[in-house]
Amino acid sequence: MSIVRTYRRDEEGTLYFREAWYAQYEGEEVGQFVVNHGTVGHQSKTETAKDVSVATADGLLDAFMEQCAEDGYKTLNTDEQSWVIVQYALKTTEGTDRDKYLEATAKEALTGHLAWRGLGTVESSDYAPRKLNIRILSPEPKKAVAAVKTCLREAKLDFTKLSIATAAFDDVETLKQAYPLPAKAPFTLN
Repeated sequence: MSIVRTYRRDEEGTLYFREAWYAQYEGEEVGQFVVNHGTVGHQSKTETAKDVSVATADGLLDAFMEQCAEDGYKTLNTDEQSWVIVQYALKTTEGTDRDKYLEATAKEALTGHLAWRGLGTVESSDYAPRKLNIRILSPEPKKAVAAVKTCLREAKLDFTKLSIATAAFDDVETLKQAYPLPAKAPFTLN
């Protein structure tokens, strides 16, 4: 069972999120059903039901989705979100073992930090000559940029080689640098 993530914007423009998932205990026939919710950009609140069977979890998930629909929450299509690209400048063309460690550590830190705040998902990473790109899909790119900086600083990952840019989902070629400002050169993925 995968995660179900929904969003709702109120009259003032504040974005809220609700998500639910089922995680089965290793080697067990039961697991836990988790509901996570809050204001996008802020640490969420979590409620957990333990010792839940798969059949019960299916019913809970159906009820969750029904309640979300009644309350005006909906899943967002990818084109309703934006790209946030976290880019590290590398010393070598292909990257080193140290860069592979940086990639894994940054992706892990960002995945958790963004998820618990409803700010998006780490979708992929890739290497270009002398660059490491980590691609994040976010419903609130400005808030995600601030969260990325906080997360990477707390994880003590190299900030001196970091750049961050945003773009509309369907136009990743028109990246606009968001950090550091002012931009010294055009932000490119290649």
